[in-house]
Amino acid sequence: MSEYYVGGVARESGWLAVAYTADGFDHAAVFDSVGELWSRYEESAERIAIDVSIGLESSDAVRPNERLARRLLGDRVDDIISTPVREAARKHRYRTASRVHERKTGQELSRRAFETTPFVAAVDEFLAAIDDARPIFVEAHPELCYLAFEGAPMAEPAAYAAGYAERMRTLAAFDRDAPPTVQAVAESTEGRRIPIPAIVDAVALGLTVRPGPGALRSLPEEPPTDERGLPMAYHYRAETGLPE
Repeated sequence: MSEYYVGGVARESGWLAVAYTADGFDHAAVFDSVGELWSRYEESAERIAIDVSIGLESSDAVRPNERLARRLLGDRVDDIISTPVREAARKHRYRTASRVHERKTGQELSRRAFETTPFVAAVDEFLAAIDDARPIFVEAHPELCYLAFEGAPMAEPAAYAAGYAERMRTLAAFDRDAPPTVQAVAESTEGRRIPIPAIVDAVALGLTVRPGPGALRSLPEEPPTDERGLPMAYHYRAETGLPE
């Protein structure tokens, strides 16, 4: 069976998965949950990179990958959303989640961070239940992937036309087939309201874990683990490691 290298992004409209083989883009699909995504690829995936946090808290509740990425991303620093601590991620009301997060960390939980909690909690529970998935799933932040491809952070926000063009140029320079792949992925989402930046991000994550120039690396290079043994790291592809 083919070995797939999958980039997966989670949005309100579903999980978009972009699957590569070692030879190139193979297909894309949208799933309702991380469990459905796993059911599709558990027998065939070599690696699945997702843009949802894996490993939820360290001794100081500031994940080292987030701290290091903020130093590197320049104008895109605000794209790093602080991950809620595990207990807060399971709360359904913002006020309650924020109170829990502040009690444990001394820091307020932002609204943007709270909006990620359904995905964060779902992935955390999934990896706690499915041991076989742990070595397959890795966390990747799209903006760090673009930085690794380009050698510099993106100058424009992803939501703007200039940001879309910049990310497309970056992907095309890394893989000449990226533009038609983005088009093919977009066509595969018919019937689902997947945002355009999510399509570009899913392709970036797929190219990150698919064999190609450079090596699959992590930030930090030697990631610590949380209390459940899950590593706290962003993954990216580059010839040399990013500075820590």
